[in-house]
Amino acid sequence: MNEKGKSLTLFTFLVYLFLIAPLLIITVTAFGQSEFLKFPPDSFSIRWFLNVFEVEMFMRTFLISLEVACIATFIALLVGIPAAYVISRYRFRGRKILESFFLSPVLIPQIVFGFSLFNYLVIKLRLPVFTGLLIGHTIFIIPYIIRVISASLANFDYEIEEAAVIFGANRIKTFFMIVLPNISSGVVAGFILAFINSFNNVPISVFLTGPGVSTLPIQMMSYVEYYFDPTIAALSVLLMGMTTVLMFIIERSLGLSYFTSK
Repeated sequence: MNEKGKSLTLFTFLVYLFLIAPLLIITVTAFGQSEFLKFPPDSFSIRWFLNVFEVEMFMRTFLISLEVACIATFIALLVGIPAAYVISRYRFRGRKILESFFLSPVLIPQIVFGFSLFNYLVIKLRLPVFTGLLIGHTIFIIPYIIRVISASLANFDYEIEEAAVIFGANRIKTFFMIVLPNISSGVVAGFILAFINSFNNVPISVFLTGPGVSTLPIQMMSYVEYYFDPTIAALSVLLMGMTTVLMFIIERSLGLSYFTSK
């Protein structure tokens, strides 16, 4: 290996180390025995993992985050699947504008987007906290649904759909009987990716949560303001494990190359 290759290998190693080291530190710290965050820990224990399930506010906000993420993702699918189909299937004037409109929530900084939703949903419309939070998350994750399903539709042969229409099936029946089954893996992957982004969201949720209604990531931020024990590290490890499992399901069902192709 020449000097250029060695330098590139070293640079790549340092980049991966920079990305992975914080996760490794958090994981090791979570198994510490001491009453405060310490790396490396003097002894190892699972007491802080057990403590996660004893903190009532974590359990309550986990259920709220789960409910918001599931409902928002379901609504986003109802909007995103037809939108992705129209954008991928037809060529019409204003198609690029429509595509940009649906993708705009991820192009705007989340802090700006969250503050805008706060001004409109909370200040002007005075919607209930849960309703505003649900609307904000739904709008935010629709682009992820459209992006993944559009990538799946890019590999679909529309001649099959046309053949079904020729043999007498109407467009709606053809969509549910022909198109949707062929992109089912993309729908599953889109659901999981949108769910992860909704569940873990902080910048938007921090503007839309309120008294009695908060999400788990926001509650974790509040916890570290008053406590410095490894409970948050343990909870972070559990969330990383959940995210890893979901991403593994995405890879097995669709393949990560779908997110970078097209």
